Amino acid sequence: MRDKASRNTLDRYGWEILPHPGGMAFETEDDLISELRNWFDNLDVDFFRVVSIRCCRAGKKCIDLHGDYVEKKWKSELQSV
Repeated sequence: MRDKASRNTLDRYGWEILPHPGGMAFETEDDLISELRNWFDNLDVDFFRVVSIRCCRAGKKCIDLHGDYVEKKWKSELQSV
């Protein structure tokens, strides 16, 4: 039931599930940083555009609600699924 609620919530808000790194382990912090830089370098420009738009919308909503953040609404929607 929880999986269905999670999937419905992701679909409703247009979110996507990112691929799991598959148990990657890094020998050093530099290895991790290098892998992250490669990952970000390979992302499409639209990824950053979409994330920026969503972040701005969420911030505006939070301001419009005087700090009574949207998460409460999401929780009630999840319970009804």
